[in-house]
Amino acid sequence: MLKITSENSQGSAQVTLEGRLAGVWVKELEQFWQHMPESERWSLIVDLQGVTFIEAAGKALLAEMWQAGAELIATGCCNKPMIEQITGSRQRATTDCRNKR
Repeated sequence: MLKITSENSQGSAQVTLEGRLAGVWVKELEQFWQHMPESERWSLIVDLQGVTFIEAAGKALLAEMWQAGAELIATGCCNKPMIEQITGSRQRATTDCRNKR
């Protein structure tokens, strides 16, 4: 299951995801994102801190969202390296895995 919560404020949007980004839930997020106004998509913040699993299709969607201008925020030893791989940057993924122990 995937819970998608969105907040909009003055031309920017934040989407918080909780659960698994896999199977039909990847399509659900893609549809949600595609139906956002374009003005919000380029400044979108995607909070992945509550995501417990991301499959290959989910990773591909996140990469597409990032390429369109979304900022990806992740923590943890699984999601943070994946986001760093997508963005090619350690600065866009937050928090160190050692802080979780």
